[in-house]
Amino acid sequence: MSTARQDEVRARIETELAEPLAALGLDVEAVELTPAGKRRVLRIAVDKDGGVTLDDVADATGAINRVLDDSDVLGEQPYTLEVTSRGVDRPLTLPRHWRRNADRLVKVTLADGSTVTGRIGESDDASVTLDVDGTAQQVAYADVTKALVQIEFNRKNEES
Repeated sequence: MSTARQDEVRARIETELAEPLAALGLDVEAVELTPAGKRRVLRIAVDKDGGVTLDDVADATGAINRVLDDSDVLGEQPYTLEVTSRGVDRPLTLPRHWRRNADRLVKVTLADGSTVTGRIGESDDASVTLDVDGTAQQVAYADVTKALVQIEFNRKNEES
């Protein structure tokens, strides 16, 4: 399958799933379709405010199966469905990603090539405030080329 065709199929799957998953309070975060021998693997990442539970994944899997069973988007070739949460390794690309990761440490690469690491504070549809070593820094999403949450294994709880 050509790359353009794969992109078309992914976009159509995302469109067909948006409404049924929204009814469950979930957003489609990523749709990946990759060849795996004679089959394909369809991996769909979902997310919601407050995070995704195993029950959410089970509900999403049921809804996705119903939609795909009623659709011809994947054709006749068999596939394996994997439904997962967004995961911390995915870049922050939408305002909701920033909101859902409030208080997490993030490394941001800006359009000018510089990087800044700070804790996510208030965010809206256009920008985020980062706490960079105790100083608030406003960053417009339009200036961000890449943003990844940083894993913190030994973060001290401020309330302790």
